[in-house]
Amino acid sequence: MNKYKIVYMGTPHYAKEILETLIDAEDMDVSLVLTQPDRPVGRKKVLTPPPVKIVAQAHGIEVLQPNRLLDEGIFDAICNTNPDYIVVAAFGQILPKNILDIAPCINLHASLLPQYRGASPIQHSLLNGDEKTGVTSMLMEEGLDTGEILQRVEFVIPEDMRLHALMQKLTEDACSLTLSTLRNFESITPQPQDDSKATLCKKIKKSDGEVDFEDAMVVYNKYRAFEGWPGIFSSNGMKLDGVSVIEKERAHKACEILGFEDKSVIVGCSRGALKIEILQPASKKAMHAKAYCVGRGLKVGNQIF
Repeated sequence: MNKYKIVYMGTPHYAKEILETLIDAEDMDVSLVLTQPDRPVGRKKVLTPPPVKIVAQAHGIEVLQPNRLLDEGIFDAICNTNPDYIVVAAFGQILPKNILDIAPCINLHASLLPQYRGASPIQHSLLNGDEKTGVTSMLMEEGLDTGEILQRVEFVIPEDMRLHALMQKLTEDACSLTLSTLRNFESITPQPQDDSKATLCKKIKKSDGEVDFEDAMVVYNKYRAFEGWPGIFSSNGMKLDGVSVIEKERAHKACEILGFEDKSVIVGCSRGALKIEILQPASKKAMHAKAYCVGRGLKVGNQIF
């Protein structure tokens, strides 16, 4: 069996899963992996390898971790493998022209391009309450996610789906799409993106997690999008968890306690209302929202924040 020779570039969990799919495929031969340098993680700043590096080393695949793809020796190392394809998924660097010219460079981007070019497409699909999202395989060029589309797969987002579940679903779809694109590459007619419909998304910052209780759906979509990090929190640093929408349209005073349900509190927004199960004051332990209110003498009609 003739195998496709692959140079692979990627860094996080999403990229790790795609790499494992390529390694497991009988018609793929991953001979070189490039990923980001090890980074300090956690409070103790423990130097930690990217997930892609761990998988590659476990399978005896050579790993390079350049700060920049223009670093000395990187171009030659890729050329020496004589790849049929360079596959890229959440690598974290833009490929320079000399590498783009070595072999077809195929990127797996977790959005329906040209929507959400950039660093945080999955979060932004949730932030904007999109009905659907997906994964696009594209031919890379020097621009940011601007290359011609090869294939894509769509997914309808359930209203209660949060970031981790959506990331897992799109990761699974990206794994299947990678194999489909590589195996059918010669018969695919690349389609140019419609730049007039393009949108950009930046990296998520911690400050993006602050919510203002103006619109219940905006708060809830932030809760969905920022699962894990940065989470959502009020202007006084109170973290919120176990959030759901009670109603979407009715006007209330922002942050007014409307009632209690089991261990949760119902909080009004200028538009709509939310049920919040867990509250965590800054630098303190998380607790049930009703217990927090009772402990501070907060009743229906009071401002919770």
